[in-house]
Amino acid sequence: MATISDVATRAGVSTATVSRALNGKSTVDPELAARVFAAAAELGYRPNGPARNLRKQETAVLALIIADVENPFFTAIARGVEDVAHAAGYSVVLCNSDDEPAKEREYIDVALQERVAGVLLSPTGHSESVELLNRSTTPVVAVDRPLPDTPSDTVLVDSRLAAAEAVQHLVDQGYRRIGCLTGPSGVRTADDRLAGYRDGVRAAGLPSSDVLVRRSEFKAAGAKRAAHSLLIRPDRPDAVLVANNMMAVGVLETCAELGLRPGRDVGVVAFDDAPWATLLDPPLTVVAQPAYDVGAVAAQLLLGRIGGERTEATTTTLSAHLVARASSSREPQS
Repeated sequence: MATISDVATRAGVSTATVSRALNGKSTVDPELAARVFAAAAELGYRPNGPARNLRKQETAVLALIIADVENPFFTAIARGVEDVAHAAGYSVVLCNSDDEPAKEREYIDVALQERVAGVLLSPTGHSESVELLNRSTTPVVAVDRPLPDTPSDTVLVDSRLAAAEAVQHLVDQGYRRIGCLTGPSGVRTADDRLAGYRDGVRAAGLPSSDVLVRRSEFKAAGAKRAAHSLLIRPDRPDAVLVANNMMAVGVLETCAELGLRPGRDVGVVAFDDAPWATLLDPPLTVVAQPAYDVGAVAAQLLLGRIGGERTEATTTTLSAHLVARASSSREPQS
């Protein structure tokens, strides 16, 4: 595929001249413009429409780079961002990093090259991505997780406190051997939820043991394997705290395969109030996070920084709350 550099070489001009000619700038000599168009036609070069719009600044654009577009939590964040951005006259480009540093870096690189007005990022914590952002003057707001060792506007949920409260709820329901399935080590939300779980266990005077803890990626497949290794133990937990709704799918699949009924055989509490949580039998107890508000607040912060209204980096921490349902209400053994 031909590039703008190929066109410049064929036409005998600079890439800047090619860009100006293809964007219809009247400052380009007509003869040079004709050579550019001829070279582009010979090479089959086609400018990228969205990229041209960004360079011409015809449309104000924000880049939203999230960890998992399939996760309803991030979908709600995206809706909050889009609603605020659209009301202010901005469009939003949605990018899915899959929590993979390489994909994240690629999207950040593209966003910066195309001169988006600002970036909203749920960071993987990878140093190369942080370095890219630090070298740029593009405004950035971190959502759900902070940028490591980098001052930036950040919007978080107090996962640690919410996890501790979820453990206390399970204790109040009579559970005494409580396990935890959380995400990868080094991911702030995963580590915070594990820390909150340990806070809750300690506050309740229950024995703490890493035997009851499992980590996996924030996906159903990994959580299913992790839950299986935990729930087949002779001394398995009588309840589990699960770090997000995608992982909860894997945990519930494992429970079904092992013949364990939530609420009767094992208590289950999961982060995120997914739309399907009330449709289960029994309905799923959740830690509901204000995902839409996370996105809306983050977009407001970013627009304020773009407009030069703010200079100091701030951290906004929102609260989550427990929604108790039958998956954590102890049923009598039959």
